[in-house]
Amino acid sequence: MTTRKSLLLANAKEFIGSSLGISQWVSIDQVQVNIFGEVSRWRKPGHCDPESAQKGPYGGTLIHGFHMVSLLSHFFEDAVSKPQDASHSLNYGLDKVRILQPVVIGQGVKLRSHVSLLAVTDKSDGQVLLKTCHQIEAQGLDDYVMYAEYLAYWFPESD
Repeated sequence: MTTRKSLLLANAKEFIGSSLGISQWVSIDQVQVNIFGEVSRWRKPGHCDPESAQKGPYGGTLIHGFHMVSLLSHFFEDAVSKPQDASHSLNYGLDKVRILQPVVIGQGVKLRSHVSLLAVTDKSDGQVLLKTCHQIEAQGLDDYVMYAEYLAYWFPESD
């Protein structure tokens, strides 16, 4: 039986091209979509008006694509946890995001992320840029609903 080593900034390159984990399911309901619409100022009927959206092409309201994007940090932490030799990270951006299919909220939807490591870039003073791939699935739908390449800039623990 082989024991998988924990992800560290110091050994991250060993994990390039491999799965880092799968997050737990996250439940999203219409209330959360409405709140996201308010804070993002994107309160369109297709997202925030179930009655109107029911008559539309998808038969219900859709989760915002950027709402799914906003969950990437959570998905990483849930699926992988922070590298043990790191103190913290900063969001460094995204290289690629594709919304692959619409996700109807209905009575609620559950999302989770399949996380793998695409690249590791050494920066100064032990800092490391990790590029992870997130393939998001929605419970009950075939195929992934979103693909994203997420960049996180990690800082080592202080000695």
